[in-house]
Amino acid sequence: MSGETLTFLIADDHPMVRDALASALGQAFAGATVVMAGTLPQAQRALEHQPETDALLLDLDMPGMDGLTGLALLRSGHPTVPIIVVSAAREAAVIRRAYEFGASAYIDKSASLEEIARIVRAVLGGEIFAPPEAGPVDSFAQRAAQLTPQQWRVLALMVQGDQNKQIAHKLSVGEATVKAHVTVILRKLGVRSRTQAVIEARSLAIPAAEPVRL
Repeated sequence: MSGETLTFLIADDHPMVRDALASALGQAFAGATVVMAGTLPQAQRALEHQPETDALLLDLDMPGMDGLTGLALLRSGHPTVPIIVVSAAREAAVIRRAYEFGASAYIDKSASLEEIARIVRAVLGGEIFAPPEAGPVDSFAQRAAQLTPQQWRVLALMVQGDQNKQIAHKLSVGEATVKAHVTVILRKLGVRSRTQAVIEARSLAIPAAEPVRL
């Protein structure tokens, strides 16, 4: 695959990390286009502008992500774009959930630029790097996979503590539409209350990461 034809999106709120990843991609795929984002909304806008992005390198702990909720939202909204998580979180549960919600690879931020480039190349070739600790997909992931992108947006705002009126304002829809989404979300997640849905979704949070060392 020619580098000149490739487009990558790097989504990380640390400028030095973005620059390091861009350097790795630039050396491995000469001529590739590399787009940068520092928040989840910026990443979403970049993907809407370039839906044919060849791979997204995603930090789980940047503004707007709400842990793995952001990953699930990006995956549901852009199902054809491979997502490579580049994270400082090393907990097996976090890695497992990342794969459950659609990551094609999970790279530790301490990995060498050569290793990162090797994994990106393999993902572009259709491979999925699922380590043993990824384990089987759990029932919550299977149920949550049924949510549409808009339902993920509603759920993410519910987790933030927003009520239906606030959600309606932020998503520019009617309050009745939000209520309908909440009803469907509860049904799809197999829970009886808004509180239960929020508790389930909060299991997607990730522990505080150690400071990034470059």
